[in-house]
Amino acid sequence: MSPEQLYEHLKEIAGKLGIAVVEQSFKQVGLPIKSGHCRVKGEDLFIMDRSLPLIKKNQALTGFLSTRAHENIFMPPAVRELLHKKNKKFT
Repeated sequence: MSPEQLYEHLKEIAGKLGIAVVEQSFKQVGLPIKSGHCRVKGEDLFIMDRSLPLIKKNQALTGFLSTRAHENIFMPPAVRELLHKKNKKFT
């Protein structure tokens, strides 16, 4: 699976969990801001730094999604295995 395909699958999984993935440019802020999960006006968002390389975007989303309940969501086996492996590192 290509990094682009993985990123699309991860964004789709986040959407099924009710979390919108939004890409923003952090360069203009001038503060050391990292991509991550937040709630804005009651809405779950994962704000992604647009300038990150794709592999870093995938790592950020994989790390976050691996900690969420995703067992009942359909996804390709390779993506499920990746999330499962990542989750084991956190426990």
